[in-house]
This record gives sequence, C-alpha cells and structure tokens, in this order.
Amino acid sequence: MPLSTTPFAPDGDRPPRHGRSGAAGRPPSRHVGDLPSAHTALICVALPGLVISTDQGQLTGSGLEGFYRAGRRVLSRCQVRVAGREPVAVQARMVAADRVRFVGTLRVAPDAGPDPDVVVERVRSADGIERITLHSAAPRPLRLPVEVSLGTDLEELGTIASGAAGGELSATVHDSGLRWSGPKGDSAVTAAPPPTDAVASAGLLRWELELPPGGTRSVELRLRPDRGGPARALGRGATSPFAPALATGDDPRVQPLLRTCVEDLQALLLRDPVHPADLQLAAGAPWRCGPAPADSLAAARMTLPLGTRLAGGTLRILARTQLTGPGLRSGMIPGPRRDAGAHLPPGCTGTEATLLFPVLLAEAWRWGLPERETRELLPAAENCLRWLRTTVGDGVYLPDPQPDGPLRCETQAHAHRAALLGADLLDTWGRSGGPELREWAEELRRAFGEDFWIEDPSGGRPAAALTRDGRPLSHLGAGAAHLLDTGLLGSGTLAPGLLDKARTEQLARLLGGPAMDSGWGLRGLGAGEAAYNPFGHRGGAVRVQETAVAVAGLAAAGHEKEASGLLGGMLAAAEAFDHRLPEMFAGEPRTDGSTPAPHPAACRPAATAAAAGVLALTALAGIRPDAPVGTVTLRPVRSAPLGEIVLTGLRLAGAPFSVRVGRLGLAMVEQAPEGLQLGV
Repeated sequence: MPLSTTPFAPDGDRPPRHGRSGAAGRPPSRHVGDLPSAHTALICVALPGLVISTDQGQLTGSGLEGFYRAGRRVLSRCQVRVAGREPVAVQARMVAADRVRFVGTLRVAPDAGPDPDVVVERVRSADGIERITLHSAAPRPLRLPVEVSLGTDLEELGTIASGAAGGELSATVHDSGLRWSGPKGDSAVTAAPPPTDAVASAGLLRWELELPPGGTRSVELRLRPDRGGPARALGRGATSPFAPALATGDDPRVQPLLRTCVEDLQALLLRDPVHPADLQLAAGAPWRCGPAPADSLAAARMTLPLGTRLAGGTLRILARTQLTGPGLRSGMIPGPRRDAGAHLPPGCTGTEATLLFPVLLAEAWRWGLPERETRELLPAAENCLRWLRTTVGDGVYLPDPQPDGPLRCETQAHAHRAALLGADLLDTWGRSGGPELREWAEELRRAFGEDFWIEDPSGGRPAAALTRDGRPLSHLGAGAAHLLDTGLLGSGTLAPGLLDKARTEQLARLLGGPAMDSGWGLRGLGAGEAAYNPFGHRGGAVRVQETAVAVAGLAAAGHEKEASGLLGGMLAAAEAFDHRLPEMFAGEPRTDGSTPAPHPAACRPAATAAAAGVLALTALAGIRPDAPVGTVTLRPVRSAPLGEIVLTGLRLAGAPFSVRVGRLGLAMVEQAPEGLQLGV
C-alpha cells in the first residue's frame, strides 16, 4: 500500500480530514504556515518506510519525529541513556537516502579527565532498524547500564502535522521487546540481544553491557509495524529500475550529485499494490509520499537515460486511472489542483499529466521501451490525444478546465509538444490522427506568436497567460522555460517550438538575466515583478525542476552561456544541500560567501528535483537516441562548462551506454549496444 499523500505542501490539494474529530466531526484546522518545518530535519526514505530525526539523534516524539510506515507513525520516541545520562550529540550525517548516522560521547570513568571515553554510535534506517553501538576507550573494563525509552501514538502524518495528534499508547511486553496496539493498528519493537529487563508501564528496555578496554557492544532494535516485517526499499538490488550510472570528470561535484539523485529516486519508489511489477515515484518526503501523476511522469521522463523500466511502469499505472466513458473529461489522467502563485488561479495537474503521457511514451520508445510495452500503451496515449483535440474543439488554445480560467503559456507549450510527439508516435505505429494533430500544432504556433508575445523596448517577452477576454498577463516566471522543451522526434531531431529563433534568443536572455537567474538557479517569478517573494513557492523561489528544464532547453537551442550559468548555480546549490536537492529553495541572490536558504515547506528528497539532477548532467552530452532504427545522435554543449565529464552505466535500448564529453566540447560514445550507429 503506497503512502497516502499528505497535501499540506503548497503543490498539494486541500488538507485531508483525518485525526481526532472536534464537535463538528472535523479535526482542528491548521494553516500551511503553521505546519512544523522540515528543512532542518534528517529525513530517511525507503518507501513505504520513512524516518524523521533531528540532528540530536534522540527521537523525543516532538513535532514530526519518528518512524513511519505507509503514512502512520509507528514509533515516535526512541531515547537512549547510558549510565543514567544522555550522550552528548557531536555529529549527525546522512549515510545514504535511507540511513542516518549519529555520534554521541560520554565520560563514564571517574578519572577519565576531559576526554570522552565512550562513543555511542546510532545508525537509523528507514526500513525500521536502529543499531546502537558503544565503543569504549577506557583503560579498564566497563559495566554500563543502557536504557532505551520507546513510545508511539500510531497517528497519521497528516494528523501530526496539523497538530491534532493524541497522546502515546500504553505498551505491553512482547517477544524480546515492546508492543503497542490500538484501533488504528499496532506496532512492535524487538531487540537483539534481548533486554535484561522490560518495563511496559514506562516503555523501557534495559541492558547491562560489559565492555572490555577498547571493546565494542551493540544493540539492534527492529520495528515491526502492522504485524509485518520491516519496510523494504523497492529500489535496492535487482528490483531497481535505474541503471547504475556514474558521473566523473574535472568537476568533483558531478559524481556525488548523480549518486545522490539516483539514491533519492530509488528511495521514493512505490509499487502498484495490484500489479507489483509496476513502479512509479512518489512526489517527495515528508509531505507528498504518495503518487502525484504529473510529478511521476515528469520525473520518469527526465530519468530516461537511466532506463525505460520506470517509464513503462508509470505509464501502465496511470493508464489504469485514465477516465473513460462519455463527457469532456474522458481520456484525462486525473490529478489534483496546484497553486500557481499570486498572479494565476490554481491549475489542474491532471491537464499536465494528460499531456505528458503521450510525450513520455513517444520518448521512451526512442530510448528503447520494448515494442510489446509500447503497443499496449498506445490506446491510452491515443485517448490522451483525443481528449486534447476534443477540449480544444473549434478553438486554437487549450483552456483551463475551470470556468473562465486563463490560457496558460506553459499549458500551450505542453499541448504543442504532445501534439507533435503524439503525431510522430501515431505515424510510426500506423495509427490515424497524426496529420490532424500537426495541422492544429501549426495553427497554434501561428496564433501563439501573435497573441502571447508582448513587445517592449527590451525586446519583448512571452505572456504568462491570456485571460479569456484576450488580455495578456505580462509577468515573467519559470513556466516560460517550458517553451524551450520541445521534445524528441525520430532520427535524433527535436520538435519545433512555439517561439521562432529570434524570440527564443530573447527568452534565453531573460532567463539568463539577473531577474530570473538568482545565481543558484531559476526563480519561479522574476525579481521586481509584482508579488515577488524569494520564498514564494511559485512567486520567486528557485524550483529545481524548472531550472533543469531551462538548462536542457537552452543548451539544445544553442544558448550555452545562459545554460551554463544556470547549471553552475544549480551545482553550487546542490553542494550546499549536500547534493540532496530540495524541490525548491529561496530565490535570494547569490553573493560572495552566501548559501541558498532552504524553504521550510519543501520536500527533500523530491522526485522531480532528484530527476532534474539527472537531466541537467546528461544534457551536457546532448544524447538524442532513436533505438527503433538503431541510431544515437550527440549534440554536446560545446563550451564544456564543467570541463571533461564522463557518464558511464547509462541505459539505451536495454543495454549499457557510456559517453565522454571532452574539454573541447567533443562527445565520444565509449560503450553502446551492439549494432547502434552514431547519427549525424
């Protein structure tokens, strides 16, 4: 069972109704701004397992702290005392996406002096295991009493975040540990070695550990929620849909960035409960640990260089949710509303997902999605394209689904790309409808150039949207970056965009200018625009996905200076965040000695942010495959902004693929499937 979405984050839907009910049968409401912040937390993920800790190491039950399984907190408190005292916290460090290591120290010998003589190491895993190890530096044997105090409330994450959680449940002694039961489920902790004493009323386990001089002793706690075994990371081992890719080269940041991005993606994998072979990505932790169709599709598309298995699973899962029957929504992939900032009303992520579906299928086919899988998914893609043409009707633009909603710039870009890539897909497979889609796309291109471009003394800009009466909204935001993402057609060519060459050049200048480029990445809204807020999630904060989309689009269009500037800022931000990119962070300008300020409501890890790291690095090589005809074309960034970069262990047509981009900007294939030809 995948974790339920907890949509308190700005990109989510309305807050859920769960938790303890008040007199009116509803939980107490809580404003998004009052939610506990997670930006300083150490978040380990191995869905459906999640553990949230502070840098002190002790789980006190405060705020969001605790182990979670499928959205429920199965252990809220885990406090260690050695010789009657809490260790002094000296270090907390993420070891991997699903593990964190804490180090504490104690002085226990009466003649120890100022130096600690016992080190307490705790390694905590999202799969429900915590290992507590004591290392002695004392010159004589030690006999140390160790106590672990445990407790839980078995509450949902949403209830905890809204401030409506109840108190701890009473424990019982059970199977070398403790157990908690209630109407919402049960949870148990077992210990190895078994404790010498267990006190249910206090939720306490005790040991007497003997440590020889320089010796080590360990205690392992295992969490067993809902009578099952520990949560298991779906992305590990043979089950991972991602190729074991590596990035090396002159810039030392590329290697840890790609490694961390892949780890985060693996940690966010969800298995379809009915079709367990199919995987998709959760949107992010801790707020959106359930599936979000638009995010899942976008992340699967950005990670196609790591293989097509995730794309295939995501497409199959979402095809099963596609709306059928009569009505204007038939063919849609449903999705929640998304807040769009101060200038526009909330948008429908279902529209974005429906347009992304045929695009992902078309590009996955070029990357080597097997013929059988592609054929099975074609009807769902045709339904998406049919919905597009039906919704446009006799008009030119794709409207918002809400009454009198605006005509959004990025929606037209998504629709145009879907039409062209969808037509290419239909033609390739001998299906009807391709010419009609191309004809509409051409009409949209002409109309967009007339209606959406705002001329001004600086050279003009695309309108963010048109009102239904045709009035342009002139603010410049990161949504304009999607105009650069035209999509991959056959023979390694890119689809044409909605902007001509001159206007694409002007958009590149705008995106690379100081109003949009914060020095850490692309702002969601230009500095100086009305309602600009560097912490506004769509009003000025840097959103990593749009930054990577801009980098890839600018590089493909030949605007390497602007692409390199945004990429350099993104890499610097990644380094500041220990290479685990959040979905967004403050858009404050970069200055000497500054670091990017985290957004307290951001998911970290986030699927689109982790996938964006993959896209940004692989964009340097400009890989354009056409696996069905056995060719791949390389269009590298000639300026080589990171010096030499080598990408090994990618996946193309189901086989390993490696490419090197030298310091002179020349690309060379170093490993490829047998029979693959280099295109021109």
